[in-house]
Amino acid sequence: MPKHVCMDASIPGRCMIAPRPDPRKEMLAAIAARAAASDRMGGDLSHDVAALHDAGWLASCLPLEHGGQGWGCAPEGVAGAFEALRDLGRVNLSVARLFEGHMNAVKLVALYGREDTQQRLAHSVHAGELLGVWGADDPASPLTLSNQPAGIVLGGAKRFASGLGLVRQVVVAINGEQGVLLALAPANDPSRCDPSGWNVSGMRATRSGRYDFTGGELADDAVLGELGDYSREPHFEGGIWRYCAAHCGGAEALFAHFREALQERGRIEDPHQLDRIATGAIALETMRLWLWRAARAVETRDAKPDTATLSLLARQVTEDNCRTVLALVERGLGMAAHEEGTAIERIRRDLGLFLCQAQPDAKRQRAARALAGRGLRAEDL
Repeated sequence: MPKHVCMDASIPGRCMIAPRPDPRKEMLAAIAARAAASDRMGGDLSHDVAALHDAGWLASCLPLEHGGQGWGCAPEGVAGAFEALRDLGRVNLSVARLFEGHMNAVKLVALYGREDTQQRLAHSVHAGELLGVWGADDPASPLTLSNQPAGIVLGGAKRFASGLGLVRQVVVAINGEQGVLLALAPANDPSRCDPSGWNVSGMRATRSGRYDFTGGELADDAVLGELGDYSREPHFEGGIWRYCAAHCGGAEALFAHFREALQERGRIEDPHQLDRIATGAIALETMRLWLWRAARAVETRDAKPDTATLSLLARQVTEDNCRTVLALVERGLGMAAHEEGTAIERIRRDLGLFLCQAQPDAKRQRAARALAGRGLRAEDL
């Protein structure tokens, strides 16, 4: 008898077909089950990356013409990308961070890479390679590019580089006097990895740190686009909806654990806790609606540069509402929210750190200036 068929003992001779397992739910559940063990410096996410490959999620980020689903790089894939990032944010924010970097890298190559570069990358991704985007220079040794007789050679290093030892190729931003140039660089040399500078309480499992590119050679097709393409809108600031979708998923998971904790303690009917539940539910849905609108607008074909303003506003909405959820959980549970080894404490740390994206005040002001200068309302974007 097939495994999915069982006998109903209450009715002689009657066979009942048990529901088939959902591969997506099983994969996400497995990632969630491993999250606590990987919550440490040098934590191993290789099993999770392999699971994403086996499930076809790494390849789903590729354009349709390269065998993907267009997650994050085509209008047809925006819903899939949005839900995947939220799903991963719910089960492990560190995995979600690496997956968002992979999705971003694929998009940048799809936007600005030569056709042979795109084909080479697609082959690597189908084989299971995880990609990343590393933008922050080491202040003491910023990344440089030079043309030498042997070919294109890099110098310098990147810091806050997530996925050391896991990502195989990365899109790097090379800052020059005339602008920023993008290149696809190999990042698979363990001797160049230095995680010692990543001394933070959250997102420990991302294996972030410094990567030294000095002397590294690039392929002939590694340079992506022209100077200034990296900051071209709506794909630069506009693309921040992706990591915000992961933030949203993390806040959803934290809130779900909060409700469960109140239920277990018999406190869920307390009027103050009921007020927190209502406030948290509103916060979650508010950010989800803003992010979904921003994602659809930015990823539509021929999206205008001004659409990035919508993502900037959605980022602010996401941060504000995530911090609302964090405050509700900490106030509602007290010391229990800080108990080490619990899912609530881990997610609280990870989400709090993940929200610390670069220059949040500048992003808020950029959005405000765009609205003020043209007399627009958010609904006009």
